[in-house]
Amino acid sequence: MKKFLENAKSNMGKILGTLVLISFIAPIGFLIYKIATTSNMVTQNTVVDRVRSDYILMLLECILGIFAMALPSMLTKKFKIQIPDKIYYLYVLFLYSAIYLGEVRDFYYVIPSWDTILHSMSGLMLGFFGFSLVDILNNTNKRVTLSPFFIAFFAFAFAITVGVIWEVYEFSADGIFGTNMQKYKLQDGTQLIGREALKDTMEDLIVDGGSALVSSVIGYISLKYKKGWINDLRIKFKKNKEE
Repeated sequence: MKKFLENAKSNMGKILGTLVLISFIAPIGFLIYKIATTSNMVTQNTVVDRVRSDYILMLLECILGIFAMALPSMLTKKFKIQIPDKIYYLYVLFLYSAIYLGEVRDFYYVIPSWDTILHSMSGLMLGFFGFSLVDILNNTNKRVTLSPFFIAFFAFAFAITVGVIWEVYEFSADGIFGTNMQKYKLQDGTQLIGREALKDTMEDLIVDGGSALVSSVIGYISLKYKKGWINDLRIKFKKNKEE
C-alpha cells in the first residue's frame, strides 16, 4: 500500500509537471509571430493589443520556465538527491503562477498583489532550500557541526542573495530588450518617476527578506528544539538499493 501511494504521488507529480511544461511550450510559436509582426510603439489600443516588448518578455519567461522545469530532474540525476513532493509541488505552482498566469495571462496587472504573493512564495521556498543545502554539507562533513543559528542565517542569506540576483536579471532584461519586468512604467507605456519607479523593486526585495526571515525562524526553532517542522521539506540524498 505504501509503495502504491508513493507511485501515485510520483505519477501525479509527473502529470502536473508535464501540464505546466506544455503551458510554457504551447505559446512560443504564437509569441515569435507576434514579436515579428507587432510594433513597439505605444497606441491607444496598447492595453488590449500590447507592444512588441510585452511579447518578448513572455517569450523570455516561457523559455526560462522550460529550463526551470527541467532543473529538478537534472539536479536529482546529477547529485543523486531526492526533492520532497511538497517542495516540488510548490515549485511547479510558483512557476505556473509567475510565468503563465503572471505574464501570459496578465495577472500582474489584473491582480495588484500578484507579484507580492509570488515573492512571498519564493522567499519561503528559497529559505527552506537554503536549509537543505547547508544541512547536506553539515551531514557530509563530520568534522564540522554547524549550530542551528548559523544554518538559519545561511538560509536567510541564501534566499536574499537569490532575490537580488533575480532583480539584477529583471533590470538587465528591461535594459536589453525594453521589457517591463521591474514595472517602471504603466501598462499604457507611461514611465514612472523617482520613488514610484523604484517601488516595485524595493517591495520585491522587502517581501523576499520578510519571507526568508519567516522560513529561517521556523527552521531555527525546528532545529534548536528538535521540533521536526522542516523534515518533510529537506532535500536528501537518495539511498542506495543495497542499503
